[in-house]
Amino acid sequence: MASVSLTRIFIILILLFPLITHSIPFVLFHGVADSCTKKGVKHFTDLLSEWSNSQGYCIEIGNGVWDSWFMPFEDQVEIACEKVKSMSELSQGYNIVGLSQGNLVGRGVLEFCDGAPPVKNFVSVAGPHAGEASVPFCGTGLMCVLVDSLIKLAIYSPTLQEHLAPANYIKIPTDLDGYREGCKFLPKLNNEFEKNATYKERFSSLQNLVLIMFDKESVLVPKETSWFGYFPDGAWDPILPAQETRLYIEDWIGLRTLDEAGRVKFVNVSGGHLDISDDDMKEYMVPYLIDESTPGSPRQQHSSSLSLDASGFIRKLGGQQDLQLNVVHTS
Repeated sequence: MASVSLTRIFIILILLFPLITHSIPFVLFHGVADSCTKKGVKHFTDLLSEWSNSQGYCIEIGNGVWDSWFMPFEDQVEIACEKVKSMSELSQGYNIVGLSQGNLVGRGVLEFCDGAPPVKNFVSVAGPHAGEASVPFCGTGLMCVLVDSLIKLAIYSPTLQEHLAPANYIKIPTDLDGYREGCKFLPKLNNEFEKNATYKERFSSLQNLVLIMFDKESVLVPKETSWFGYFPDGAWDPILPAQETRLYIEDWIGLRTLDEAGRVKFVNVSGGHLDISDDDMKEYMVPYLIDESTPGSPRQQHSSSLSLDASGFIRKLGGQQDLQLNVVHTS
């Protein structure tokens, strides 16, 4: 009788096992003018953790808001690298979620961080991957006025490159000589001039790269930079899709390699900069935070150039600045 009961229990466990999902942890890098302690970022991280059944960690760089503006990206990446390597929870691998310029910190960790645990999936929300042609808009506050004044001096000057973080990924298409000589971070990150096979190998090792672009984007110029699209060299038009850029054609970082293997998801969602709906989070983000090797994982396959229109009552959570994260609840 006991053996029969044990057999039944064993059979039930086998039947239920495919329904059980397990996820590796994820780390989140927030955007400029935000911090891990802000309500919007905390709520966003908690929702992703709840829906994916995975532990999420927001990695703070320095003091958050101030250092997101004024700490050079190489220093930000170095701090993030050491934090990731020190976390035993990530030792078996982890996923990265990037918000706006936080994507560049995440990619820096992926490409530059020696001895770090492996990154499985990279989920990018409005990342300026191919560059930014103007300084991110933030309003008329004192900090924004200060930043605007600094920008007018010279975006590629040593002073701005060393003391204004967004200057490290500004790419003026009609000043490529200045960009090549002065920009201290983006050219290295995109393997643009001095090629490094290790950066390409690490980037192209991703299992999935999810690139989310907002159709009403007002901060990133052009919005297609979220998909690695950008202006052509020497001109302001037309805006090139990723597949027509030199970065893709010459495969500087392995984006073409990933795409041809079906591992890049180009996702277009409704909303302004970082105004993401919970429906879009569940459809386009959560599946890539769940361990795909686990039987029964609800991974959804998406083809390129997807679109989804969010509708319903909008509630702003967190800050009101365009640069801060807002979760849009749909009904």
